[in-house]
Amino acid sequence: MAPPDAMLEVRDLHAYYGKSHILHGVEMQVGEGEIVALLGRNGVGRSTLAKAIMGLVRCEGQILLRGKDVRGLRTFEVAQAGIGYVPENRDIFPTLTVRQNLVLGEKRSRSRQKPRWRLDDMYRMFPRLKEREDTAAGLLSGGEQQMLTLCRTLMGDPDLIIIDEPTEGLAPLVVAQVGEYLKTLKARGISVLLVEQKQAIALDISQRVYVMGHGQIVFEGTPQQLRADARVRQEWLEV
Repeated sequence: MAPPDAMLEVRDLHAYYGKSHILHGVEMQVGEGEIVALLGRNGVGRSTLAKAIMGLVRCEGQILLRGKDVRGLRTFEVAQAGIGYVPENRDIFPTLTVRQNLVLGEKRSRSRQKPRWRLDDMYRMFPRLKEREDTAAGLLSGGEQQMLTLCRTLMGDPDLIIIDEPTEGLAPLVVAQVGEYLKTLKARGISVLLVEQKQAIALDISQRVYVMGHGQIVFEGTPQQLRADARVRQEWLEV
């Protein structure tokens, strides 16, 4: 299954932590308005790929956003170019309120009169954030902090969002809310690269799937093709 016109294209990407060579020639694409899942066991390089795209680790190769190479840009420049990033550590400002965190994430743009996303949009997706609007973010539960991180990134009006392990440690109800959030992004034309370990949610909402092993892509296909490929699942995904 060929992706739509590429929003993000990674070509022959190698990444390093010090002298350790983590990614070995990764090739992948995320199309316009597409949700792509990146699966794999812990330690295979999935989070490193996300960080490499965001300019957080040393890498070689090409990282193309709408055909323009953003490799080598500083992280804030990558964000300004249109890539949002939700790290797995739920990066929030703990002493600021929920509302203040969201407002800080808002993109100031002269090119668009009306932003695509407003506070009310965030509160509709996650009503709990509205209830906790004046609460310091550091006092939120883990699930609430994840909701806040997802929404604050979205307030930056990205064209592509990279989300690293968004459902880790969350209750099933919150996991379901995160799934609806991702479907909302697709409906609004936002591209998503979803780094996940849980196959169920990833295969349910994605159009295409990559599986990573030993710093390389070992499978590319549709969720249906991955479900039908017992060998790949046994060798690269199942514990």
